[in-house]
Amino acid sequence: MPARVSSRSTRTSAAVSHKASSATLNSRASAASRVSSSNPDVPEEAPDNELRTQICAIFRDAQKTTATHRKLVVNLRKLHEACCYEPTRPNKSTPTDFNEADFNNEFTRCVLRVMPVKKSEGVGEKTIRFVGLFLRHANDKDNELLGEEDVDASTMPETPSTRLTTQVMEAILPLLTAKDKFVRYRSTQLISHVINSLDAIDDDLFQKLRHGLLKRIRDKEAMVRSQAVLGLGRLAGNQVEGMVNSDDSDDDVETGLLEKLLEVLQNDPSADVRRSLLVNLPILPNTLPYLLERARDQDPATRRAVYSRLLPALGDFRHLSLSMREKLLRWGLRDRDENVRKAAGRLFRERWIEDCAGVNQPEDGEQPAGAAPPTMDALLELLERIDVVNSGVENGVALEAMKGFWEGRPDYRDAVEFDDKFWETLSAESVFIARSFNDFCRTEGNGKYESLIEEKLPEVTKLAFFLERYLNVLIEAIRRVNNQDGVEEDEEEDTVEQEFIVEQLLYIILTLDYSDEVGRRKMFALLRQTLSIPELPDEITKLTIEVLRDICAPDTAGEKEFCSVVLEAVADVHDTIVDDESAIGDGEESFHSARSEVSGDSTPTKNGKNGKHGADNSISEEEAREKAIKEIMINMKCLHIVQCMLSNVEGTLQENDHLVSMLNNLVVPAVRSHEAPVRERGLVCLGLCSLLDRPLAEENLTLFMHFFSKGHSALQITALQILTDILNVHGAQLLSANPALLKVYVRALRSGSKNPEVQGAATVAVCKLLLGRVVTDHDTSAELLKTLIVAYFDPSTAGNQSVRQALNYFLPVFCYSRAENQELMGSVALDALHSLYNVREGIDDDDMDVGDEMASLNTIGACLVDWTDPRKCYTPGIPMDSDKKNVNGDVHLDLARDILDKLNSNFSKEEKKVIAPLLGKLYISPASSEEKIRDLYEDITAAVEGNLLSDATSRNALYKIHVSLGKIVNQLGEQDKMSRRSGSRSVSLAPDDKTITEDVTVVPAPPIEEEQEEDVAEDDADITSTTIKRSEGDSLVEDLLTDGEE
Repeated sequence: MPARVSSRSTRTSAAVSHKASSATLNSRASAASRVSSSNPDVPEEAPDNELRTQICAIFRDAQKTTATHRKLVVNLRKLHEACCYEPTRPNKSTPTDFNEADFNNEFTRCVLRVMPVKKSEGVGEKTIRFVGLFLRHANDKDNELLGEEDVDASTMPETPSTRLTTQVMEAILPLLTAKDKFVRYRSTQLISHVINSLDAIDDDLFQKLRHGLLKRIRDKEAMVRSQAVLGLGRLAGNQVEGMVNSDDSDDDVETGLLEKLLEVLQNDPSADVRRSLLVNLPILPNTLPYLLERARDQDPATRRAVYSRLLPALGDFRHLSLSMREKLLRWGLRDRDENVRKAAGRLFRERWIEDCAGVNQPEDGEQPAGAAPPTMDALLELLERIDVVNSGVENGVALEAMKGFWEGRPDYRDAVEFDDKFWETLSAESVFIARSFNDFCRTEGNGKYESLIEEKLPEVTKLAFFLERYLNVLIEAIRRVNNQDGVEEDEEEDTVEQEFIVEQLLYIILTLDYSDEVGRRKMFALLRQTLSIPELPDEITKLTIEVLRDICAPDTAGEKEFCSVVLEAVADVHDTIVDDESAIGDGEESFHSARSEVSGDSTPTKNGKNGKHGADNSISEEEAREKAIKEIMINMKCLHIVQCMLSNVEGTLQENDHLVSMLNNLVVPAVRSHEAPVRERGLVCLGLCSLLDRPLAEENLTLFMHFFSKGHSALQITALQILTDILNVHGAQLLSANPALLKVYVRALRSGSKNPEVQGAATVAVCKLLLGRVVTDHDTSAELLKTLIVAYFDPSTAGNQSVRQALNYFLPVFCYSRAENQELMGSVALDALHSLYNVREGIDDDDMDVGDEMASLNTIGACLVDWTDPRKCYTPGIPMDSDKKNVNGDVHLDLARDILDKLNSNFSKEEKKVIAPLLGKLYISPASSEEKIRDLYEDITAAVEGNLLSDATSRNALYKIHVSLGKIVNQLGEQDKMSRRSGSRSVSLAPDDKTITEDVTVVPAPPIEEEQEEDVAEDDADITSTTIKRSEGDSLVEDLLTDGEE
């Protein structure tokens, strides 16, 4: 079609601007208004004309709704063609007296009117979408008109639509640096939208847009940065394609753009910016790790976008590495945000399973047209792709993934079949399907899936035969591996898989119903026999013992039967040592050969007998070493069986003869052994025995504390856990009866950077003791709580996340759960603040930045005040979200009294500046004790009149609490007056003789009250003196104990 392209307008332009209030698309203002120097030059407005009226009408309709955009784009394109091309069929309604330059100017004029529109106004979004849609439509139409005449892959043809795009972009580009944030936002938004709408842009314009948008990724407004990265993401994708397809592309430029965007993705403080980049950056081998890293973003919506948009757009999940699949699944399914967990579960059961089934997935997270029919092969491959042998263990992510899978895919739930062929050819993946299906049906849905278990799983007897079969295969594989010198990797993997299969079968068996006596007897005999195998792996041993305890009756008789069966198995395992010794002519030794009191050697070898026969000394030493190692391994195996048994026993130790015999013949010798592994495992067994017998626990407290003092980090953690369990079971009286035990916990809490793991374990232990109200003694609780507060804010624990996270949960929960806990916190708050003040003063500024490593003292004080706020404390019968205005606020009154005492003490001026502002943050409740309110008001009044504080901030805080107390005291005074008036009215209505009697009884009342107050004061003085004496005695004892330890 012949085109009549008009020449470009050569009219001069001047700087013209319009205020936002009058910036409508059909504005008729033609005079120049005052503008800032940053505004661009726009064409001088011509008088109203027909073209302007029609274009403005289209823009006016476009900003109303997006439903008519397609129709409006067609109408505007007709005007565009009429101005740019010679009409083939003249239309009277279309203006023909205007050329291309006129249309471009009017179009640009309307676009500029959108720039000052605020972000909250929807008309801006609609108009920009309309502009992008029109430019794309115009480009497509122009390319159709060109046909194949000017097709040249190396150059971009010049058309009216490209000239219009260039003119609009050239007019918008200077606005990227405008002072007004909304102008920068709209201009960046328009440029990014046009970039994402068009298929091709002129090279010169491309460089200008890229340069302008790059500057905006450092804009101070997050909304501007968010729009800038939208456009740059598309530019980066096109440039990377150019790098692949072109040999002469500037690699440094393209790489530099991607690096800048990846830096923004990692470090931008705005979640919207990071999320925009996550969705728009090209998925490449060098960008994928940074994109997947956002699965750990602090913003929940960004983390959710990884699972709902990025990973579906990635395509087949099998392109990811095995470790990355497992990480993504674990991060998503264990996320703290419910929406992220749902998105990760949906990805696993709807996208990944379909990838394994061979269904092509649509782009951009859309649902497939139809899901593939359930196939067992696809499910087996899916579990293989997430390495179920490693991820399917206890606390592995595969269990959580399959729980959501069975819940969200009822088609697979109904289609799965567990026939005899399935059980005869078990693999790691198939047995895990059965185990996860069994767990889901038994724990979810309140029993509505129990029928599926009855329908699909075999009975107990048949499962026992299958278990026996796979146990024999496992034991043969283990023995074959142990007898070979050079073990191939395939054989080791096969052994691990067989072990996994047996474990999963035991997990299924653990949930079975043993009402069938035939099946119960068969399973009991099989497990009893299995437990006697020395080569049985530890995890299978643990599960076997749990199943045995489940099979035995839950009463005392059943527990004794369970202990006797397990200890018989222990004896059988230990007899392997005797059997081996008999084979070499030495059958006299027993387990007690490992006891340290029998022989000074750690492992007796009896080399003398071998020497009599003239045997080679080197051979005898090697045999002795192998024998000693085997003894240790067998003893460790016996102790492990006992440990698992004790974990499933609840009765009293002295009432069970089997346990007493086991304690004397196995556990005590193990604790006395010179072999460290045997001794440490024996210590754990002794700790479990102590939980069953209080006298035994009291006898061995010193032993456990000795292990803590002299042991390595892992042994110290074990000792702490044992001591904490003993206190939880037998009560805190043991703590008060053993003052040294408190020092163990305080020392562990203060271990700091030397032993961060020990400090973390001690923090969790003390939190449990305090939160469970195991420790009720005030002095002990105060000492432990103060140590926890100091540890929470101490910069030495900044890198110990186990301590920080435990205390971050514990401190608010402890304080808000009970009023007594808040009172305890209030009693130690100022002492803890004083200790933290000394810590902060002792930090050397050269070693670390105090502000970065430690919270300010004002912040710490605000936390202490917040934790003691009586309005946040749980009150029985009152909902937590109710407005608690009239609660008893004695805890803050006591804290205020303590602050006043500190301000009157010899504290330094700087420290007083820290604690004085806390007075203004306290909550003074009218429902508090009247006596405390009046006493505190008198003290505060004396402090105000005596000018106790000098700096303005402290004085303001003092004045604030003075005013709050004054209001309440005045209200109390008015209430007293009202009560007196009501009393006087009742007296005046009474007979005269009663009036005299009332006068006589009322007059002597004040002196009686004064005498009572003096008596109370004397009592308080006596109590105070008694307390002081007791504290002095405690301090002397502590000094003596400390000297003794040193």
